[in-house]
Amino acid sequence: MSDHAIQVEAGLGTFERLLSLWVAIAIATGLLLGSLFPALFALLASLEVASVNLPVAVLIWAMVYPMMVGIDFGALADVGRKPKGLIITVVVNWLIKPFTMAALGVLFFEHIFAPWIDPQTASEYLAGVILLGAAPCTAMVFVWSNLVRGDANYTLVQVSVNDIIMVFAFAPIVAFLLGVTDITVPWETLILSVLLYILLPLVAGFVTRKRLMGQGGEAAVENFRNTLRPASVGGLLLTVVLLFGFQAQVILEQPFNIALIAVPLMIQTYGIFFIAYGAARLWKVPFEVAAPCALIGTSNFFELAVAVAISLFGLGSGAALATVVGVLVEVPVMLSLVAFANRTRGWFA
Repeated sequence: MSDHAIQVEAGLGTFERLLSLWVAIAIATGLLLGSLFPALFALLASLEVASVNLPVAVLIWAMVYPMMVGIDFGALADVGRKPKGLIITVVVNWLIKPFTMAALGVLFFEHIFAPWIDPQTASEYLAGVILLGAAPCTAMVFVWSNLVRGDANYTLVQVSVNDIIMVFAFAPIVAFLLGVTDITVPWETLILSVLLYILLPLVAGFVTRKRLMGQGGEAAVENFRNTLRPASVGGLLLTVVLLFGFQAQVILEQPFNIALIAVPLMIQTYGIFFIAYGAARLWKVPFEVAAPCALIGTSNFFELAVAVAISLFGLGSGAALATVVGVLVEVPVMLSLVAFANRTRGWFA
């Protein structure tokens, strides 16, 4: 199959096919604006409730809403007949991913990179990557699922299960891996994040879909989603601009450390994807479930990880920096994995 056919089949428009370029421009823009107008970004960073940054929340909402409109709630009852994808998601996200991330962090920050990083900084970087590893993706996974034309209903169930587990498992896993017993996780942040990034756009998508179905059926729904698709990608790009604007001065002052942090994160991201994707192929999971299943485990709930890192260690800490570097690594890597998944669609039933 030609690249063009793959892109058409995956539902990628011209703008989305160049998403890697736009993300690179967004990162550069965030760094430039953050260094030129630090007071402005400090003001934007202060606009938060329960450690959830409100401008970022609005942009995440813009990303998720068009995907929610495409969800057929009548099909949710059928998800229970296909448990394999859910099983892989839960096992990878909660029994493998946090521990491999911690192991890679210890290996690189406390051993391989020890000559270049002082122990205190290394421990903060380790804390940051552990927070990323213990927070599986929520909002962003709808973007990745859409780019591979995954099963939107199944993706919703996978994310919902992750959110429920996260409420109970996030703090204990982080506390265990950080080796402390009194870690304070801002529960308000977690609950408000789920409300903003999942529940509200889900309700809005349900209402919108119901109205569109009454006006013109599935064709009306698809036309509406195509109209909003640029806004969804735009929300992603503006989110990247804000996050890198918040950390611009630190990133520009420590480029070598950024590269060091990126190494274990990239190994983790690619490794987790191929574990989940390979398991799905061996277990004969259909592609529209297998691809989002692997991408959920690969991507991170970076909004939560950033918020908790700032709450626990401070805005200028190494932990906060590591979570933002996670965004730097994740977006281009995830786009490469989306492309890989689209090209290997024929591997699956």
